[in-house]
Amino acid sequence: MLRVEEILTYYGDSQSLFGMSLEVNEGEVVTLLGRNGMGKTTTVRSIMGFTPPRSGTIAFDGRRTDRWPAFRIAQAGIGLVPEGRQIFPNLSVYENLFATSANRRGDADPWNVERVYDLFPRLAERRHHMGNQISGGEQQMVAIGRALATNPRLLILDEATEGLAPLIQEEIWRVLDELKESGLSILIVDKDVEALMRLADRHYFVRNGRVEWTGTSATLRAAPDVIERYLGI
Repeated sequence: MLRVEEILTYYGDSQSLFGMSLEVNEGEVVTLLGRNGMGKTTTVRSIMGFTPPRSGTIAFDGRRTDRWPAFRIAQAGIGLVPEGRQIFPNLSVYENLFATSANRRGDADPWNVERVYDLFPRLAERRHHMGNQISGGEQQMVAIGRALATNPRLLILDEATEGLAPLIQEEIWRVLDELKESGLSILIVDKDVEALMRLADRHYFVRNGRVEWTGTSATLRAAPDVIERYLGI
């Protein structure tokens, strides 16, 4: 579904990605793991068209997208839950969700505001609260719901549970389990390796802007040295 091949991405004259490659197949959950500053968020930004690569290719659903504007990439079926949530603070919970609602493929049972409320009942209770009046965990629920309301074929989450209370983290992992069971393809960045090994099919460990290790959850669980090498302090 998604194929990233040997991309080089820069911020001005400063190079951040040095031949990044990865792929996500239909119905698969894949992770990007690594210490801070290793290129995970830049990879996400490159996929979404915010920081296009200078060379290499990105293809989604068989179509090359690395020269597309970000709005067209989103319309093609990639939904993003960005690092820092970035919901609209001056819109209500309902307005944040409704603003992105679209069923471009004509799905029989599309994601809409009410279906997001079913997934996150807390948001139904907060529907009239402004984005800056709800907790960080609730903002993350809105960010996930907003991405789902676009009815994506691939959901990308950058730092899915960072800074959230343990109970909210459990809620997010529960929701991601449900989304995986529904067949949604997911690319996820997070630091909770145990939770990711339970959820994900495959993992990519990133260092200095390139992939240095990749394997399944079973392979990773049998190789604790990999976690220490790429995530240890």
